[in-house]
Amino acid sequence: MIQQLSNYQHISFDLWLTLIRSNPQFKIERNRLFRDFFKIEKSIEEVSTVIRKYDVLTNYINERVGKNFDTLEIYFLILAALDVDLNAIEMKEFDEFYALTESLLLTHKPLLLDEKFPQKLEALHNQGKSMNILSNTAFIKGSSLRKILQHYDMEAYFSFQIYSDEAGFSKPNNRIYQLAYDEIVKIKAMEKKDIIHVGDNRISDFDGAKKFGFNAYLMV
Repeated sequence: MIQQLSNYQHISFDLWLTLIRSNPQFKIERNRLFRDFFKIEKSIEEVSTVIRKYDVLTNYINERVGKNFDTLEIYFLILAALDVDLNAIEMKEFDEFYALTESLLLTHKPLLLDEKFPQKLEALHNQGKSMNILSNTAFIKGSSLRKILQHYDMEAYFSFQIYSDEAGFSKPNNRIYQLAYDEIVKIKAMEKKDIIHVGDNRISDFDGAKKFGFNAYLMV
């Protein structure tokens, strides 16, 4: 893969299942925290099933519509599906819950798909390649993901990071690719054909990048 990427001036990376994957222990603890924090009187199995359902559904909708489900909106959908009285929850509690979720994330950090990714990014950087992160988000916000990249000493290799929760729309929407391109040409003037986007999702990363005019590499 690195050899193929070397043919381009700029490389845009997806994050989840491209550079990192979720730590299984995090999801177990996050689901338990969700049940206990919101005092949901259902089994952990049922809570986990509903969380997974809306994780998949909102991601599917984001891919088809190109907008972004906010983390809070996903919480509301899950809680409503679990018959929780939303009016009984103060808005500040959602902030408290997310802070606890981020703490869990930093305890059970996502895992690198390849332990040599930091060295591979360094090699591309030393070749004079500029790079960025362009990632959709759901339960985990971009502000938290930046901390993960810092932990793995990869943040410095990326000229900028764009996350769907901050942009307000998701890949494959042309608007988020345009945001990336606008930032890329601030680094160095180049055409879309000089840029490649790398990701694991055919719809969001491969087809979306191709439609916008970038080259694309699909992680399999």
